[in-house]
Amino acid sequence: MINQLTDDQIDRVLTAQSIGRIGCHVDGKTYVVPVAYAFDGKHIYAHSRPGLKVTMMRKNPLVCFQVDIIADMASWQCVILDGEYEELKTNALQLKAYKLLKDRLSPLVTSDAAKPVQSPPPGEKRLRPIFFRILILGKSGRYEKR
Repeated sequence: MINQLTDDQIDRVLTAQSIGRIGCHVDGKTYVVPVAYAFDGKHIYAHSRPGLKVTMMRKNPLVCFQVDIIADMASWQCVILDGEYEELKTNALQLKAYKLLKDRLSPLVTSDAAKPVQSPPPGEKRLRPIFFRILILGKSGRYEKR
């Protein structure tokens, strides 16, 4: 039987996981992509290289964010957030995001794409990462337990 998660249970799912999916929509196109994230109780923090998702979120900052925990097809939890994209432009907010992401993801990192990088190493031609957060405007969650 499928049931609703409480707000506290939703927050526990968001805190327990580190990979979520951002859904953005612009000009009739929907794009969903996984991202590594950190949750502070009010915002989802993430970072990205410049690309399609950032371009789309700049045009339409209203996004959807989804996180799940799946033990099997009859035991799972799923959280859906409605939120608003905010690019972090000040050094103080970028540093906050960097620290949250580093603390949350460093023990788990296996991919360079997930690793939060404050700025490119000297001599490397990579663009600076874009730090952003999603202000949670609404949240819902469902679960099924065998």
